[in-house]
Amino acid sequence: MRTYSFPTVLLWSCMFHVIHMIPSQKRTNKHSNSERITGLSENDGKTLHRTKRGWMWNQFFLLEEYTGPDTQYVGKLHTDQDKGDGNLKYILTGDGAGSLFVIDENTGDIHAAKKLDREEKSLYVLRAKAIDRKTGRQVEPESEFIIKIHDINDNEPKFTKDIYTASIPEMSGVGTSVIQVTATDADDANYGNSAKVVYSILQGQPYFSVDPETGIIKTALPDMSRENREQYQVVIQAKDMGGQMGGLSGTTTVNITLTDVNDNPPRFPQRTYQFSSPESAPPGTPLGRIKANDPDVGENAEIEYSISSGDGSDMFDIVTDKDTQEGIITVKKHLDFENKVLYTLRVEATNVHPDPRFLQLGPFKDTALVKISVEDIDEPPVFSRPWYLIEVDEDAREGSIIGQVVAQDPDIAKNSIKYSVDRHTDLDRIFNIYSGNGSLFISKPLDREETPWHNITVIATEINNPKQSSQIPVFIRILDINDHAPEFANYYETFVCENAKAGQLIQTVSATDKDQPPRGHRFFFELVPEFAVHPNFSIVDNKDNTAGIMTRRNGYSRSKMSTYLLPIIIFDNDYPIQSSTGTLTIRVCACDSRGNMQSCSAEALLLPAGLSTGALVAILLCIIILLVLVVLFTALKRQRKKEPLIISKDDVRDNIVTYNDEGGGEEDTQAFDIGTLRNPEAREESKLRRDVIPETIFQIRRTAPLWENIDVQDFIHRRLKENDLDPAAPPYDSLATYAYEGNDSIANSLSSLESLTTEGNQDYEYLSDWGPQFKKLADMYGGEDSDRD
Repeated sequence: MRTYSFPTVLLWSCMFHVIHMIPSQKRTNKHSNSERITGLSENDGKTLHRTKRGWMWNQFFLLEEYTGPDTQYVGKLHTDQDKGDGNLKYILTGDGAGSLFVIDENTGDIHAAKKLDREEKSLYVLRAKAIDRKTGRQVEPESEFIIKIHDINDNEPKFTKDIYTASIPEMSGVGTSVIQVTATDADDANYGNSAKVVYSILQGQPYFSVDPETGIIKTALPDMSRENREQYQVVIQAKDMGGQMGGLSGTTTVNITLTDVNDNPPRFPQRTYQFSSPESAPPGTPLGRIKANDPDVGENAEIEYSISSGDGSDMFDIVTDKDTQEGIITVKKHLDFENKVLYTLRVEATNVHPDPRFLQLGPFKDTALVKISVEDIDEPPVFSRPWYLIEVDEDAREGSIIGQVVAQDPDIAKNSIKYSVDRHTDLDRIFNIYSGNGSLFISKPLDREETPWHNITVIATEINNPKQSSQIPVFIRILDINDHAPEFANYYETFVCENAKAGQLIQTVSATDKDQPPRGHRFFFELVPEFAVHPNFSIVDNKDNTAGIMTRRNGYSRSKMSTYLLPIIIFDNDYPIQSSTGTLTIRVCACDSRGNMQSCSAEALLLPAGLSTGALVAILLCIIILLVLVVLFTALKRQRKKEPLIISKDDVRDNIVTYNDEGGGEEDTQAFDIGTLRNPEAREESKLRRDVIPETIFQIRRTAPLWENIDVQDFIHRRLKENDLDPAAPPYDSLATYAYEGNDSIANSLSSLESLTTEGNQDYEYLSDWGPQFKKLADMYGGEDSDRD
């Protein structure tokens, strides 16, 4: 295949910027002859002839972004086999064939159907075929060629970020690198200067500069201060074509922040500060705040406050508030207006983290003068001591003064003070105090053995201002007086063996005393004078507050004397001497050869040798059998039911029996004998119940006589209790009436039982005033006619 390149075609192409068709190899004559290659085909076995191709090329070039009205002409494909009679057809395959690139199958002309963009695809690989229309066979072998897209400057440089953020310490030197910006150009860097980028600064001068080739931003001014300006906005431009006119450009913004360094010392806004404090302020009370200003931030602005000098350095303190960087002045010790009114402090503020690079700028600290005035307040009384200890003998008489407490008003006014005892601490009111001078005295007798210590509280109050008061503890110790006699320390169960020998120790006794002498206890033991020379026993003082009881003869007999009483006198050695007499009971016992007690009872001598074990077991079994029989008999008695005389559907207890009997009044002496109530010896005949079958196996129950009690009310209560507990009593719904009236009746007694003792006729007219409830009674006793009737 031949490729044609006519001068007219080239001129036309150049005018419309359509295509440059450059053949890669020119046709040579040395390849004009055909080469024959003999071989066997797989299909027909005929001899194949290889002929030299009539077309050869390597690549075409095409400009991107074509904007003309017609399609771009790429080139023309032609083969030597094409006679111009239309028998051949050209076919194009590969990248973009049929869509981006189209070919005229008759002439072999190739056109670009669409606008191409090198940045999307810069190289297209295509394959061309020439086919005989009649036979459908290729007249030439398939050939591959390349179409390259030539770049034009159609892309501006683009930065990797729209906005850059950077920081640099303040006070940095000129030329200090801040940040590097980078812009890229999508154009072909190998074709012209379309992708050659140059950086320049559009905004941010004269503070910063940029390297035109590397894009590194640097400081351009020395000693830039963050306190003056902290934020800077720099605009950087990137332009292609080496920065020449006509090149495309892009911009980006760089936000630069100056970070803080400790280049500023703290400064107090004023030289003198004034504060005041009441003298009652407790330690730790804040009085005020002072603050030194530091334009730095963060740890560079941290300040430490201290008191460097002044007459109040011992009375006040200053601490640093880490959140606000303020100095808080507080009270260190209790203040006293009467002692000192005004204090002066010199406070120093110092940077915690100074920067050695800026120490030449001056000392990084500042001082201020603080004056504190003390205010006078009405203070409560102050005692001369923090507590008082008073000692008093327990035999001190009532009214005796045992001590004194002293308090005074610390204020200049020196108000008068009264004293009192807090009764919550002296509930028994044993002590009292003179309100004028604070002298304590005794109101009740003391007893050290009952309460050795008394802890009371004394209150001192200003007379003019009772709200101002203070308290003080007073500890009162009761001193011991020898007012208790010694006595035996324990109860002794002493025995002597019948076979004891003379001079044998049978008991060691000791004593105790409630008193506590300062030199300790010392007790003495001796027999009472009547038994000073005891024929049976003697006592030996061991000189250690104990004494031994010794036998004085050989052998003792229980049959003659089973118990001996030995009175012993115990003395102490304190003043005044106290003594008591204790009686020691000594029993005579039978002992074995080793002296172990066997029996001490005199009756044991008369008892037989004892029962055998079998006899004891037999006795116990008999007792158990008797107990079982009693329990069974009791249970059978309780379970037996009484058969009623009246047999009906309803229980007799559900029936109400009414007896319409009426008494005969006062003159009916036969209906009821009141003498039975008044005479405890009266007997009631036991009557059988009419609604149950009488049981003959049980004795009729009779009530116990009440001769010892003649009170009618107690008599009725006892009868009522007996009736409730009696199983043979009437049913529970029967009405039992006991004719007894209690005391203090507002109507007095209405019974006719006492009418016999009344002298003269009684007036019953007041019954009409009691209401309708007493109408019947008023009609009966209301007039003389009714009385006669």
